[in-house]
Amino acid sequence: MAGGKKGCLLVLVIVGVVGLLLYPSIKGTRSQLMAMNEKVKASWAQVENQLQRRMDLIPNYVETVKSYAPHEQGVYGAVTQLHLKVSTRMLLTEKIAANNELTAALDRLLLVTERYPDLKTDQTFIDLQGKLADNEDRIAKERMRYNEVAGEYNTYRQRFPTVIVATLSGFSRALIFAAPEQAQGQPGPGIEPSLPLSGTQ
Repeated sequence: MAGGKKGCLLVLVIVGVVGLLLYPSIKGTRSQLMAMNEKVKASWAQVENQLQRRMDLIPNYVETVKSYAPHEQGVYGAVTQLHLKVSTRMLLTEKIAANNELTAALDRLLLVTERYPDLKTDQTFIDLQGKLADNEDRIAKERMRYNEVAGEYNTYRQRFPTVIVATLSGFSRALIFAAPEQAQGQPGPGIEPSLPLSGTQ
C-alpha cells in the first residue's frame, strides 16, 4: 500500500517536473499562434473592406445600367437580391457562397452592358466601371496577402508538437481564399470570394 502511494507520488513529481520544463515552450508556442492568428484576422479584415467598397458601388452601377437597358429586369433583380443577401448577417461560409453568386450575377450584368453602345459612352457608367475594375484589383491583392498569411499560419499550426497546443487551445485551421471555378483565370467586374479563418466573422 505504502509502495503504491510512493509510486503515485513519484509519477506526480515526474509529471510536475516535465510540465515545468515544457511550460516555457508551450507558452511560447501559444503566443506565436495567437500572434499569427491575429495577423490572419487582420488580413481578412482588409479583404472585407474591399468587399464592402464593392457593395457600396453596386446600387449606382445597377441604376445606371438600368436607365439604358430597362428591359433586363431578371439580371437587375438577381443582382439586387444578392446585394441585399450579402448585406445581412450570416455565417461566414454562407456569406462566401452569397458573394460567389453575386459575382456571377455581376458578370451577367457586364454582358448586358455590351449590348448597349450608348451606355458605354455615359460618363457615370465609365466612372463606375473604372471604380469596379479598380476594386477588383484591390480585392485580388488583398486576397493574395491573406492567402500568404493564412498559409504561414497553417504551416506553423500543423507542425508537431504545435498542432497539439493549437488543438487544445482552440486554434482552428485558416481556410484559403479560393476563387470560384467559373471565375478562375477570368477577370470580371466582381470578386473572387473564398473562406477566411474558420470562426472569423
